Amino acid sequence: MLTLPTYDNRLEPYTLTGEALTPRAPQVPLTRTAFAAAHVVSDPLAERDPWVGSPAVDWENTLKFRHWLWDQGLGLAEAMDTAQRGMGVDWKTAKELIERTMAEAKRHPLKPRVACGAGTDQLPLSDLTDADKIIAAYSEQMEAIEAAGGQVILMASRAFPAIGAGPDTYRDVYGKLLTQASDPVILHWLGDMFDPALKGYWGADDVAAASDAVLSIIETHAGKVDGIKISLLDQAHEEAFRARLPNGVRLYTGDDFNYADLIRGDGTHYSHALLGAFAAIAPVASQALEALAKDDLETYHALFAPTVPLSREIFKAPTQFYKAGIAFLAWLNDAQSHFIMPGGFQSSREITHYAEVFRLADQSRLLSRPDVAEERMALLLRLHGIT
Repeated sequence: MLTLPTYDNRLEPYTLTGEALTPRAPQVPLTRTAFAAAHVVSDPLAERDPWVGSPAVDWENTLKFRHWLWDQGLGLAEAMDTAQRGMGVDWKTAKELIERTMAEAKRHPLKPRVACGAGTDQLPLSDLTDADKIIAAYSEQMEAIEAAGGQVILMASRAFPAIGAGPDTYRDVYGKLLTQASDPVILHWLGDMFDPALKGYWGADDVAAASDAVLSIIETHAGKVDGIKISLLDQAHEEAFRARLPNGVRLYTGDDFNYADLIRGDGTHYSHALLGAFAAIAPVASQALEALAKDDLETYHALFAPTVPLSREIFKAPTQFYKAGIAFLAWLNDAQSHFIMPGGFQSSREITHYAEVFRLADQSRLLSRPDVAEERMALLLRLHGIT
């Protein structure tokens, strides 16, 4: 039993339920594509001046977590915002991360699918002053991903809002990037709740106008677009948007609040998944998608339902700090041996948040190593003066 803090400033005893799932791969082919977006672990012994320069990555733990996801039959979204791109992880580190991950993926017995984020973050915004410079920056990263054998995700770039780009600039830049891509890519629409610098993406503050702009790009280049990830936390918008996509273009939900209903679908359309939440709830995600593939909707919803409060806690405002909760759960489940993130990002959430994540993860059947989870939660509590 542990004593955990609560949001109303009390301390309460808590005993684990003891009903955790055993992580495993699905036993049938899945009917949805599922990418879990993974984080990066820092080396606590090698890190120097963690708020300055490139992080000292703990490659053993970082890759260990990726194998943990792959072993459960999930694909991987690599070097995305979950990996602290633009929040402690620079392009030099991201490029090495992609190369190391792709080498590991090629050796993994399940041959997992890996898609990797291409952006413009190798240059400061002050250098990205026009469309040609944005194209050149994206192209450099796309070429590195393709050389490593990964699928390209065209990440949302802060450079567009920084220069006040309108829909025509997006159309020209994305058109050239899609034309030169070797294989179909995944587009990326990340809402400003995840990154305030992306407000007005696709050249419009109005979501309906932005939707029209990106759909026009997709329709023009449908053969080069595998799909689009949308992270706006708006279920109704996603459902309406995916119904307008050309045949063969997927909607990858990035909605960490409403994924269960969006992935199940409405009988005509459904979403696939590219989610940071799936890195946090991997055992449930894998086994719920297995149940969906078996048309066992009762098990599907029974597995996913308890994870919704957990995901809402992990992704609470300020939403951009959600990465800490994902790394925390990886540590509790012994998918990494410590809880140190680039830039000391583990300090971006408070102890009461971690206590609530612990409770909700247990109630979601996600603490698969209960002895380890309880010991590590106790360590963190003691660090905060709670015994």
